[in-house]
Amino acid sequence: MKPTLTENDYKWAANVLGCELAVIKAVANIESAKTGFLSDGSPKILFEGHIFHGETAGKYSKREIYKDISYSKWTRKYYGDGYQEYDRFRRAFELDPIAAIKSASWGKFQIMGFNYKRAGFNDVFEFMVAMDTSERKHLEAFVGFIKSTGLDDELKSKDWKGFARGYNGSAYAQNRYDEKLMKAYKIYAQ
Repeated sequence: MKPTLTENDYKWAANVLGCELAVIKAVANIESAKTGFLSDGSPKILFEGHIFHGETAGKYSKREIYKDISYSKWTRKYYGDGYQEYDRFRRAFELDPIAAIKSASWGKFQIMGFNYKRAGFNDVFEFMVAMDTSERKHLEAFVGFIKSTGLDDELKSKDWKGFARGYNGSAYAQNRYDEKLMKAYKIYAQ
């Protein structure tokens, strides 16, 4: 199994972001997968066919064989378990490796591949290799993304709605991420 996060890793992230340790732990609990890796050691991914559609200008969306990896509107319809997500990812990777990497969310904090620069990487392949290394690399990508998008201010002030909106997009309220973050923070702050 790949290395998991330690207490010192969480402390490092809280220090870099200038927020409470309980805030980082709440985010890790709510916004991240329980673990960053599948049982075979592959980083957890979620492949987003609507992103692949956009990254490839829709050139695969009209073919029936690609209906589960390239489509114009977001849907949960094609989501599968971790290994099924890799099947979809590999098929997209064969068509366009860069677009495929950009179209998946990766690791413990599910950072979208298209955010590789905001997460502190020079290219998508460097990002993908880091996601395959350790949960510490996942945390470093998360911290880089939070700093580059200015979401560290929301974490410092415990603006759960602002953070959830910035991290998850405008549909954050459907999953009540802000409420879940606040509840988790209260537990970790005790």
